[in-house]
Amino acid sequence: MRYLSVYGYTRLVGYDADLALRPDVLEGVAVEGGRFTLTLRRGHRWSDGQPFTAEDFRYYWEDVANEKELSPGGPPDFFLVEGRPPTVTFPDAVTIRYEWDRPNPRFLPALAAPRDPLIYRPAHYLKPFHPRYVGREAAEAAAKAERLRGWTALHNRLDDNYELNNPDCPTLQGWRPRTRAPATRFVFERNPHYHRVDSAGTQLPYLDRIVMDVGSTGLMSAKSNAGEADLMFRGLSMADIPSLREGERAHGYRTHLWPVARGSEIALYPNLTTLDPGWRALNRDPRYRRALSLSIDRRTLNNTLLFGLGTEGNDTIIPESPLYAPELRTLNAGYDPMEAGRLLDAAGLGRRDAAGSRLMPDGRPLEIVVESDGEAALVLDGLLLITEFWREAGIRLVVKPQERTNLRRRSVAGMTVMVAAQGLDLAVPTAIMPPTELSPAQADHYSWPRWSLHTETHGTSGEACDLPEVHRLLDLDRAWRETDDPQAQGAIWREMLANHARNQWVIGTVAGALQPVVVADRLANLPDRALYSWEPTALIGVQRLDEVFWDKPSGPRAGLP
Repeated sequence: MRYLSVYGYTRLVGYDADLALRPDVLEGVAVEGGRFTLTLRRGHRWSDGQPFTAEDFRYYWEDVANEKELSPGGPPDFFLVEGRPPTVTFPDAVTIRYEWDRPNPRFLPALAAPRDPLIYRPAHYLKPFHPRYVGREAAEAAAKAERLRGWTALHNRLDDNYELNNPDCPTLQGWRPRTRAPATRFVFERNPHYHRVDSAGTQLPYLDRIVMDVGSTGLMSAKSNAGEADLMFRGLSMADIPSLREGERAHGYRTHLWPVARGSEIALYPNLTTLDPGWRALNRDPRYRRALSLSIDRRTLNNTLLFGLGTEGNDTIIPESPLYAPELRTLNAGYDPMEAGRLLDAAGLGRRDAAGSRLMPDGRPLEIVVESDGEAALVLDGLLLITEFWREAGIRLVVKPQERTNLRRRSVAGMTVMVAAQGLDLAVPTAIMPPTELSPAQADHYSWPRWSLHTETHGTSGEACDLPEVHRLLDLDRAWRETDDPQAQGAIWREMLANHARNQWVIGTVAGALQPVVVADRLANLPDRALYSWEPTALIGVQRLDEVFWDKPSGPRAGLP
């Protein structure tokens, strides 16, 4: 049920529907270089009525983030500037101050993330289970009474503001959990101390109760079509639109189609750090990557998978972003089999076997094993078509679906040659949002996993980046982190995006899928059209679920998925 904390999108600071970053739980934020002063609302209370104060931030910082038994790795990375944490002070009950020697432009965007980093905790609720306040013997005895191995396990179970499985844990969300996991139906009731009010001064949320049913992903479309949910979006895809439309009149709902803000629905990630020397050399050759791109008939992909409504081209940001440049979508992203063949020949792939398949320079067949986590049906459907396109170019493609954790493990180990997955998650950025997806600064990037591991572990694992064009991306990411000037940050974003389009580290195909959002006819105040993404919109979170209301008197049916 953790997604209600995403949908509700109650944050210290958060994005509004226009993607402007504004105080939410906080009364205000003052930034002066590397100093961030957070001001709380006087009188703000947790859902159980206890005061929400700077003590809750102090408890998190001193007793959770810097408590080695609870946080062996120390505070989250966004707290570190050049590896050093801030000086944190608490001048009074409503003021918290974080100070770094340099700017920390990652700090506020991290607080607005879809997954709340929760840099505060309900101290009054958790202190009775922490050795610092009750002694180790009492804390361990409490854990033993719950049949847990130690006090940290009990503390982690009770400290549940993200997944919302513990009804006893106070929350600042609009709705507080009333059901204890495990269960198949979870009930959430209105938080009487919620901080938001509407333009008329009425306290939100409007809805008194939300019921969330647990169901199989494969049944979501059928349940929606039968009118069994008042609001549904997760588990639905573009392929479900025809059947959803059919059930609208009979079952009293409407199907909104929200554009998915993603760089590409199907993207191919050549692994530049694969351990196989033959494939490593090919994947690092820009002629080879461009040839693969020019061999893909994106128009056919678009018509087959997205009803012709998508946008064909590279994996890049979308027009709704102020950083968008249309030429980056189309560079080296047309369908040109002749040019693709010329580039493949130039890359040393001119020889063929008796069946017409190209041979690698070392004599092996050019048979690309493309691995995928198998969770996005659209990716697997697209790979079937790409198999045919590449066959015409003399390239064999073998699809290897597997479990996501195993795929990531193989990727970091250098065992993958190419991965197929969705493209840029943050495809509607503003300059102040970190560009971590565009360089090895991100941990799970399939094009350079071992370089990413090297960056993440500060050089203790993986490999150091040895490709100048990619090293430039690392330099740019570092430059972004060192400035809080939005103009400079915007220029950095644009250079990184151009670097990606020019080099095609990721081979994009088609973007612009539509997300069905099924809404009961009597449920009002959700927009007909809005961007849908994990980051930065928190799925539907920035659209303010707390302002949704019933405009007809009949009672609700089931709730969110």
